[in-house]
Amino acid sequence: MTAINGSAAAVTGAASGIGRALALELAARGCDLALADRDEAGLQQVAAEIAKTEIAKAHQRKVTTHRVDVGEPGQIAEFAEAASAAHPRLNIVINNAGVALLGQFSEIEQAQMDWLFNINFWGTVHGTRAFLPILAKQREAHIVNLSSIFGIIAPPGQTAYSAAKFAVRGFSESLRHELAMANSSVRLSVVHPGGVATSIVRNSRTGTGVTDNARRAQSIDRFDAVAKTTPPAAAQRIILGIEKNQPRILIGNDAWYMDLLQRFRPATYWAVLAKRLEKAVNAGKVS
Repeated sequence: MTAINGSAAAVTGAASGIGRALALELAARGCDLALADRDEAGLQQVAAEIAKTEIAKAHQRKVTTHRVDVGEPGQIAEFAEAASAAHPRLNIVINNAGVALLGQFSEIEQAQMDWLFNINFWGTVHGTRAFLPILAKQREAHIVNLSSIFGIIAPPGQTAYSAAKFAVRGFSESLRHELAMANSSVRLSVVHPGGVATSIVRNSRTGTGVTDNARRAQSIDRFDAVAKTTPPAAAQRIILGIEKNQPRILIGNDAWYMDLLQRFRPATYWAVLAKRLEKAVNAGKVS
């Protein structure tokens, strides 16, 4: 078991979405924080919000903020050094930062795919590599890597995103087995959120070959129709997974359903899901 109260956690992508919700919930449960993001203003807002809470006032939670682009390995290494210096007891790392890319494979340039991989996959790998020696010195420690339900299923239009999230899943599962074989004190969980109501789709980049501007609005509508889990609910589920040392953390009933469907229909699940998605979008338009 990895206890939250009295721990210190490093969280990437902490200025918004699930990362922000994790920061607030971890602080509320007695955890010090090293928060990283490219959005410095957003980080300051999160830190200020934590400072205003009653538990932070009562227990003097230590929160440090760090401007980090996880697509840059050097910045990740500097973050690990600064975070461990500021928080000597640091024993939880959550590789949460991620981006999205709109377009079919034929509409996406290789440079755009590289950009996404550098953040969604290599950012996770570099973050794990930078922090693992630090965590290994602690009596109990935990790594949390954010994959996606698109690391279990792969819809059309998500070639780059799904490939990166499948890679996060494979990397994380293999490393977890290595840590277990070595009797390491470090545990590892991989997270597969379903639809969580964040701004990731609204903030997504568009493939250079995408000429239909209406598709962005359509993508947002589709996402809003299925994104039923709130970021705070997602954060609470992840923290429960840390506390119970759960190797795989599924978030949302939709994630559970899609995981089961993929197991039963590994080659034909998309035919079923496409119909459900269209039904959900149409229901949203009617309401």
